[in-house]
Amino acid sequence: MICSLDELRRKEVIDLKTGERLGFIDDIEVDIKSGAAERFIIYGGARFFGIFGKEDDVTVKCSDIRVVGREVILVERSDGNIDTLSPKNDG
Repeated sequence: MICSLDELRRKEVIDLKTGERLGFIDDIEVDIKSGAAERFIIYGGARFFGIFGKEDDVTVKCSDIRVVGREVILVERSDGNIDTLSPKNDG
């Protein structure tokens, strides 16, 4: 099955171990040398209308994806923890 990034962005990502809804895919990390997708990035949501900043971004390794369905992507992360990318500090 081949999916475009546009198609993947419409699917909700759910962790199989915890049942947690991680969100929707917003971006992708690609290995420039091989051209292979490495990770999908789910941007963190705003906290209290953006007044208190935003939550950390969540990354999902492509190797952790178990099922790509019509409406959801089921992942089983090997370490059981959420990989997060902290928001960049501009100052």
